[in-house]
Amino acid sequence: MMSEQRAPFAVLTDYERRSLGHVAGVPDQIDAPGMWRGIAFRIGTRRLAASFADIIEIISVPPLTPVPGGEGWLLGVANLRSSLLPVVDLKQYLEGERTVQQAGTRALVIRQSGGDVAVLIDELIGQRNFNQSQLVSSEDIGTGGYAPYVRQAYRMGEVVWGVFDMARLTRTPEFRQAAAA
Repeated sequence: MMSEQRAPFAVLTDYERRSLGHVAGVPDQIDAPGMWRGIAFRIGTRRLAASFADIIEIISVPPLTPVPGGEGWLLGVANLRSSLLPVVDLKQYLEGERTVQQAGTRALVIRQSGGDVAVLIDELIGQRNFNQSQLVSSEDIGTGGYAPYVRQAYRMGEVVWGVFDMARLTRTPEFRQAAAA
């Protein structure tokens, strides 16, 4: 019998699900009506979260090969386990300002039709759980280039977290058409 090879992020998600099954009360809280869970990250000063369903994997920034004639926000392509992966500077795409890469800079690998793509983020924060009572207006965080992708927000303490729709991003014609005209 041949074993199925899964992405590392999928394996970790499965481990989390199984381990939470052994903690009293936690699965009920996570699956409670009105509860939303996601991967939290930072771009500039904005705190954002994306659905677990949108993110395939989280990686360190791999070595890149530039793409001649590509948009400035298309940093290049990377060889990830023998597959070519376009890598996009999400901050530059949304704000026009390049991400300053540091030790905490990561890339979120997201699925799009035609193949996966990695988007650079300033910092990975980790998993966040929000409930309906924390829902607030997204008008402050979902402005400028973020407006089409942030339509929901949650307040946790003093921080407002925008829910970033990666699936919507990958359907945007400008994002999909990375080669310069």
